[in-house]
Amino acid sequence: MSRSQSVEDYLKAIYKLEVTLDGKGVPTSELAREMGVANASVTNMVKRLSELGMVTHESYYGSKLTNAGRKIALEMIRHHRLLELYLAEMLGYSWDQVHDEAEKLEHHISEQFEDKISELLDDPKFDPHGDPIPTKDGKIPELGLSPLSDVSVEDEIIVKRVRNQDPELLRYLHTYGIVPGKHVRVLKKEPFDGPLELSVDGNKSVTLGHNIAEDILVFKPSKQARG
Repeated sequence: MSRSQSVEDYLKAIYKLEVTLDGKGVPTSELAREMGVANASVTNMVKRLSELGMVTHESYYGSKLTNAGRKIALEMIRHHRLLELYLAEMLGYSWDQVHDEAEKLEHHISEQFEDKISELLDDPKFDPHGDPIPTKDGKIPELGLSPLSDVSVEDEIIVKRVRNQDPELLRYLHTYGIVPGKHVRVLKKEPFDGPLELSVDGNKSVTLGHNIAEDILVFKPSKQARG
């Protein structure tokens, strides 16, 4: 089987799920949910990917990318995130618009075009959502970030990354200035995974649900750095 768009989409999805599962195998049901298809469709594709040497699969342990599969996944993620930044920086797209456009284009750009975008944008490290852009040789940094939902009351942190790229959510967050680079202070946290009340840049106040806060990754500067 040739390297089709479907193959690239599956490899990218497995990579992202591996990250969220801390490197564990990806269950068929999780991959089916991510791809929006039936379990049987995933089973058939995983078998084909395994035959191509891109995935290993064990019953009860799930699917994992081989080195060859991971290389392709990171190549597609690099295409996607470079395109998102290009659309935002050069074409004026808002951060809630770039994901769907990049999803359509990522499979069709050449390596030369990828290099031109990277050069034009001065070899960027992050896309508009704060997601790290893999390097040309397939390296991606460990950022050491924490979910906003784990931050303590009165902690002052910096928003670095928004993982959930639902356009409606991104527009909502942008309205309150909750974007990468913004300083945020947690004013209140309700117990039992209740909502969080935040102060953004010392003035705007907003309440976010716990599930949304889990997808906002933040960095807590040391007291010395703040002082």
